[in-house]
Amino acid sequence: MAHTECCDTNTTITLTIDGSEVQVPAGTTILDAARKLGISIPTLCWLEKISTTGACRVCAVEVEGVARPMTACNTPVKEGIKVTTQSPELEKIRRKTMELMLVNHPLDCPICDAGGECDLQDACYALGASRQEYAADLERLPIRYDWRLLESDPNRCILCEKCVKVCREITGVAAIETQSRGDRAVVETVSGKPLDCDFCGNCIAACPTGTLISKPFKFMGRPWAFEVKESICAFCSTGCQIEYHVKDGTVARVTSRDSGYNSGNLCINGRFGYGAFNAPQRLTAPTLLDADGARKPATWDVALATAVSAIKQVITTHGAAAVAGIASPRATNEENYLFAKLIREAVGSPNLDSEARLGYAPAQAIQERMLGVSGATATMDTLEQAGCIIVLGSDLKAESAGFGYRAIKAATKHDAKLVIASARPTSLDGFANSTLRYKAGSEGFVALGLAKALLAAGRQVQATGLDSFCQSVAAVTSDQITMATGLTEADFNDAVSFVKGPVAVIYGHEFMRSTDATAAVTGAVNLAILTGASLFPIDEKNNTQGLLDAGVAPAAGGRDLPGIIDAIEKGDLRALLVMGSDLLHILPNRARVEAALKKLECLVVLDLFPTATARYAHVLLPAATAAEKSGTFTTVDRRVQAFTAAASPAGESRPDLVILGDLYARLTGGAAPSLAALRQEMNQLAARPAPVATPALVPVTPVASSTASTTLLLAPVIRHNGSYSSWSANNRLVAGEAVALLSAADAGRIGVVDGNVVTISANGGSVTLPVQVLPAMPAGLIVAPSHFPEAELNRLFITPAATLAVTVAKS
Repeated sequence: MAHTECCDTNTTITLTIDGSEVQVPAGTTILDAARKLGISIPTLCWLEKISTTGACRVCAVEVEGVARPMTACNTPVKEGIKVTTQSPELEKIRRKTMELMLVNHPLDCPICDAGGECDLQDACYALGASRQEYAADLERLPIRYDWRLLESDPNRCILCEKCVKVCREITGVAAIETQSRGDRAVVETVSGKPLDCDFCGNCIAACPTGTLISKPFKFMGRPWAFEVKESICAFCSTGCQIEYHVKDGTVARVTSRDSGYNSGNLCINGRFGYGAFNAPQRLTAPTLLDADGARKPATWDVALATAVSAIKQVITTHGAAAVAGIASPRATNEENYLFAKLIREAVGSPNLDSEARLGYAPAQAIQERMLGVSGATATMDTLEQAGCIIVLGSDLKAESAGFGYRAIKAATKHDAKLVIASARPTSLDGFANSTLRYKAGSEGFVALGLAKALLAAGRQVQATGLDSFCQSVAAVTSDQITMATGLTEADFNDAVSFVKGPVAVIYGHEFMRSTDATAAVTGAVNLAILTGASLFPIDEKNNTQGLLDAGVAPAAGGRDLPGIIDAIEKGDLRALLVMGSDLLHILPNRARVEAALKKLECLVVLDLFPTATARYAHVLLPAATAAEKSGTFTTVDRRVQAFTAAASPAGESRPDLVILGDLYARLTGGAAPSLAALRQEMNQLAARPAPVATPALVPVTPVASSTASTTLLLAPVIRHNGSYSSWSANNRLVAGEAVALLSAADAGRIGVVDGNVVTISANGGSVTLPVQVLPAMPAGLIVAPSHFPEAELNRLFITPAATLAVTVAKS
């Protein structure tokens, strides 16, 4: 049940509510028992997904034999009690409670942003609180205009504490609290300074009044003026169910229902990332690059004809293999499938890939060899039933917030044990029973150290290859593992002591982008086999799994993403189609990639924004956002979710599916495939491989990375998602630029403080970044966000690994 005050839920209690008998588990509240009978009791402070407060007192009920009314939301049932939820006396009590609540609440509904969707308004209407018999001298409290993305008017607050509890229990941030007592009580930041948090906005959604409001939505209009359309979030791989609030064809805000799969919980990208949809930089019309390098507008017909003519010319002169395509984890399943058809059938080229090649695709290839399946082996909600969750190389809330919220719920509500292994501090460390802070780049050894500790603890497992695996583990000594990771044998033994019950293993960015990614990912899968765990690979972007399921990969003899760049350099590849990927941001060795793009005879780019790659496009075609088209997305746990267009495409932009269909038709001389036809084709694809009956442990010997005094880790951070959110003014308001995060020890050594600028150098390249000092950051590690194209951090890298040795100096 949602609100239990007793852990003995195996005992059944029988009670009577309004004359009807009901049986519920011990610990169930009267409110939940009544809901089981379909009896509605009014509430204001109650929210199913958080613990009860009993602050508003509106849910008062009568219990036979008890002299005073009881609050239904936090009173546990007892055997044989008789409860009355409706009576003239209760109506009077509830109405007077509302009238007292209104004494300190300003009646500013005409200018309040919550007008029309205010729980307080609804409760007053339902309870007949239509006049005010009480009065008080009001002392107006200052409105917090200095909170970014949020505005807080404490004068409207009824102290229900829903916002406080959502911040603590759902997101695990605890940025706000109720301070003081009595008529001086106020919800304020813990420090008293302006709000500094994840800026997920879940507190806004929980607020029953207009106390907490969204600044970007302020004064945009009353709720009934907007068309609300259900959809699927287009940012991370959680796949949250959302609602677009649309007016005049434009998304004005995003909300989510508590009844949905994600329980109404969103991250900053899901709630505020829609700012990217409305960015003034959006591409709104096709353009061509003329012979002088100037970009000129063109009609759709001319742009498409130019693209097709150039592609056909390359095919005629150099053959179809001189053409390649790069698809997008941001595009729908249907768009990626059609893109693959376009390259393989209409062009006739085997050269097809995507940015999944940089981490997720190779990881899933390893999974398929070992387990028979790619993607997660269970759905995200099963995390809540886990006895132990092992998170390897991922800041979950930064990469896929919904997984982070589920892990927090499992740890705080269901007593799951949480083991976190990461090179950097993560947002879940405060909930961890064991935190393994390893040296960046040693991920393969971390997995091996955990496996060694599990085997030493006598962990039994049914798997093929167990003997050879045990021999390979024994061949690497604990001293070697300590030398590589910085972790002791005792650290690993302590971590595995928490492995109990159903286990979930989650691995993310640091493992997939490790300098020894094969050993790291193989080690993660081995751990899942050793513990009989459900396995969850995490990817930052929303449809990477769907892209792979749609068949986006090189055909036999085809070139993958690195091979495509090699072929361009050698002159073997002359034309390139890129859908929704900024190669000059995602690929290492930016200067090399830039030189390659300049050599192309034909570069066709479909994108939303004028990215660095788009600037070199001979034909630049403006695409529509996820809010402006229909299709399906697939989460990393293999949930395929359909959505329909909610908003109107910006300017002349078109959905990728429409653009690709037109290109397909012009190249083949046939008709463009319809959405329905594409889905039928996709459904007729060969069934995906089934999990192997007995998983196979794979011996692996990690390679020790070179020791360096300073290591740079390029990784996703909270408040952004890919480079997509970097086009959102909302996200930029709270995280406007790339910042180097470093330890106090390193800051002292370099001679910098917050806000100073450092120069980071490696492989002949250098970048300058402002710094922020984090006490929890280990010495010798610098973390930089992967989200800001203008930082050009890929100038430092020559491989797609997330880490490299760097030198750092004060600028």
